[in-house]
Amino acid sequence: MKREFKFLCVLMCLVLAITAFAGCSSGKDGEGSSSKTGTGKTGTGKTEKEAETGKGENKETKTLKWSVWDQKTTPYWDQLADAYMEKNKDVKIELVDLGSQDYQTVLGTDLSGGGSDFDIVTIKDVPGYATLISKGVLEPLDDRIKEDNIDLSKFAGTTEQVTVDDKLYELPFRTDFWLLFYNKDLFDQAKVEYPGNDITLEEYDKLARSVAKDGIYGSHYHTWRSAVQLFDILDGKHSILDGKYEFTKPYYEMVWKQQEDGICRSYSDINASQLHYSAAFAEGDTATMNMGSWFIGTMTASLQSGEYDKEKCGNWGIASYPHPEGAKAGSTLGTITGLSIPTSGENQDVAWDFIRFVSGEEGAKILAESGNFPAAMNDEALDIITSVEGFPQDEASREALKTSEIYLEAPYSENVADINSILDTYHKDIMNGDISVDEGIKLMDDEVSALD
Repeated sequence: MKREFKFLCVLMCLVLAITAFAGCSSGKDGEGSSSKTGTGKTGTGKTEKEAETGKGENKETKTLKWSVWDQKTTPYWDQLADAYMEKNKDVKIELVDLGSQDYQTVLGTDLSGGGSDFDIVTIKDVPGYATLISKGVLEPLDDRIKEDNIDLSKFAGTTEQVTVDDKLYELPFRTDFWLLFYNKDLFDQAKVEYPGNDITLEEYDKLARSVAKDGIYGSHYHTWRSAVQLFDILDGKHSILDGKYEFTKPYYEMVWKQQEDGICRSYSDINASQLHYSAAFAEGDTATMNMGSWFIGTMTASLQSGEYDKEKCGNWGIASYPHPEGAKAGSTLGTITGLSIPTSGENQDVAWDFIRFVSGEEGAKILAESGNFPAAMNDEALDIITSVEGFPQDEASREALKTSEIYLEAPYSENVADINSILDTYHKDIMNGDISVDEGIKLMDDEVSALD
């Protein structure tokens, strides 16, 4: 019995000694056992170096789901996500392509269904933005903007136009705005000075007429309503939300008179031939054309590839958009693409950090390198865009890209989609000559007023 007792005592002492030794060999400050493997990895899959530095997977990896469209044909989606993940190893961004055709409808259905797991959503247009706000599925960003001292003035006045009841639900990262493209050779042949970056609509009309001659059009207007009607919102006093559209009359009359005088192609002829605006300019018989900044990428790429004949349109330039008398030079109209945080998002702090990245200087650089315009333009992005082969090398064309104010084609309104539809309908009727300018304006007034 004594022997057995003695044996048990020895055994217990041995166990205690082994336990004490194991405790001494564990990590410092109670970090626990590392249990090395032959690969040099820790038990959590980290290398010893990563474990010491706190890198690798010390932090729990956050997965952000981001709604986009046309991922395969829009390189900057992946470029923005990859750049952010490179700087933030503990974040994984999963892009979900909802397609472009019905993007906002699909997104609205998803978010309002209650089962959405999106952390970041891309806002494609203002009507879609209005719908999401009415559904109550977007988080206001104002407190975050204030806390991080985001300077909204760098967005050229666009954020004010999508503020709802003093709350902002999206932060823009990309913009498209209208410019005046012109063929330098046609101006040289006519011995007329190139358009400047501060011309009124009256001066622009005279300029187009001075260059036009047999076989040469002084101007070109695509069939979109924005190509004609939106000249009039550049004074900052009007918008398509007004409900009274008498202010559009001078500009409809200007374009109609140019049509009658052969200064520009007629709306009906363009429709009948389905002439694309790019083809109209590339043909080399169009002196000026108002069009969006996206056409810059088309011009440079098409000239590089040989699709466009350099002899016809290779000597081109850009001017700031013509503006009403009294409006600020560099004022233009445009659209924005923004990012929002859904109310259902589980990783809102990380989502906000990503939005700050995309809408900031680093995101701007990535957009510029892909041939797109950041909402917050800076000198670095401007240098990148203007250094592309085929971009006009005159300083005036570079300066034309510096906007003073961007008025949204469609500012926020609960009824903005319906208003757009009504104005589009009567724009077509006016430009086809089916109704007079006065008749079209009255119908716009009556039907938009009836929405209230």
